[in-house]
Amino acid sequence: MKKLITVCTLFLGLIMLAGCGDKYEALPINEDTDVCAICNMQVKDDAFATQLTTKDGKNVKFDDIGCMHKWKEQQGTENIGMDYVRDYNNKEWIEYDNATYVYDASFRTPMAYGIITFKDKKSAEAFVSEQGVGKIMNAKELASHDWKQNTDKMQMMGEDGHMHKEESSHS
Repeated sequence: MKKLITVCTLFLGLIMLAGCGDKYEALPINEDTDVCAICNMQVKDDAFATQLTTKDGKNVKFDDIGCMHKWKEQQGTENIGMDYVRDYNNKEWIEYDNATYVYDASFRTPMAYGIITFKDKKSAEAFVSEQGVGKIMNAKELASHDWKQNTDKMQMMGEDGHMHKEESSHS
């Protein structure tokens, strides 16, 4: 009986330890209170919102992936527990490293970095096909991206938070 209690105690201890690992989750966007940590603009609950959680549990939100990139340049990345972007089509949160990115300077994004995020390469390819422009990248390729803003495109999005083909085509 003593052996059974010891085994059960050890088993319970292992279960508790497994649950104590670092767990980071994307938090909902609150448009009334969330502002971008870089540009101080309101973070919309749309396809362009990004966020990260530091290892000490601080959540930081951004209105554009370019602002998140700028924050990482300023703060470094060693204290980031997890960073998230959103799928352009359904606003689902995706881990930054698992997303597929499409860039074109003509794409309108909140801070004019021109990067759209997708949950998978197939969705990104469909978007590029529909738009007729765009360079597809993964997170590693995005790390060496130029990160220039197209200030001519720093205009408001459509009410649905998406750009439309006529808005994103080359002028």
